[in-house]
Amino acid sequence: MHRILTYNVHRCRGGDGRLSPARIAEVIASAKPDIVTLQEVDVGRRRSDHVDQANEIARELGMQMHFHPAFHVLEERYGDAILTAHPSRIVHAANLPGLQHYPGMEARGALWAAVEIDGRELQVVNAHIGLLAYERKLQVSALLGPDWTGNPACKDPTILIGDFNAVPRSRAYRRMAERFTDAQRAAGIPRPTFPARLPVIRIDHVFVSQSIKVLKTEVIRTPLARVASDHLPLVMDFTFAPGP
Repeated sequence: MHRILTYNVHRCRGGDGRLSPARIAEVIASAKPDIVTLQEVDVGRRRSDHVDQANEIARELGMQMHFHPAFHVLEERYGDAILTAHPSRIVHAANLPGLQHYPGMEARGALWAAVEIDGRELQVVNAHIGLLAYERKLQVSALLGPDWTGNPACKDPTILIGDFNAVPRSRAYRRMAERFTDAQRAAGIPRPTFPARLPVIRIDHVFVSQSIKVLKTEVIRTPLARVASDHLPLVMDFTFAPGP
């Protein structure tokens, strides 16, 4: 059995206003995941005391870290990360199309890593997509297209994971669910992940390809998780169907 966790860490600023990558790492460590995908990570940003949050969390967990900045100005970066202790390599990292020319719109990105587990290469695509319906439409089309999960190199087994800002009734969610299986639905009763203190919305998702057998999903709702970020972490336990 293997475990993957996705977590929007809200630049490690908790509901109490305190910045603490160590607290985020503690929440993650409690789940003992093999692979971690993070969104909203600050690296060298003034607002976060110039801390390299991605490296600090990876160091606390004893994992290798891959980071892609959707936002990069001088030494300040902000984006997404994939962490694991398994052998891994970056396949593709890029910003997603969006509405960045609109005032106040946040750049969005995705990160694709190949992770070797049980002698198989698992494709993990971690994404953070936008708040507006049209923006999400563009970004989901890109994620399902030839640069990402539609690429021949992104073959089964594949996990598409992250903060999609898309509830299950949205068009963006339905398009991803047409291509992949929603792990929470496969495992039983889906649980919301946002907001952390009183979660009522399901916008963080794990989608899996055919050869991934979902064993269990869980939303971590400990007292520490409820205060460490504005999202709760989503965990999936899985194994692989017998391969050729």
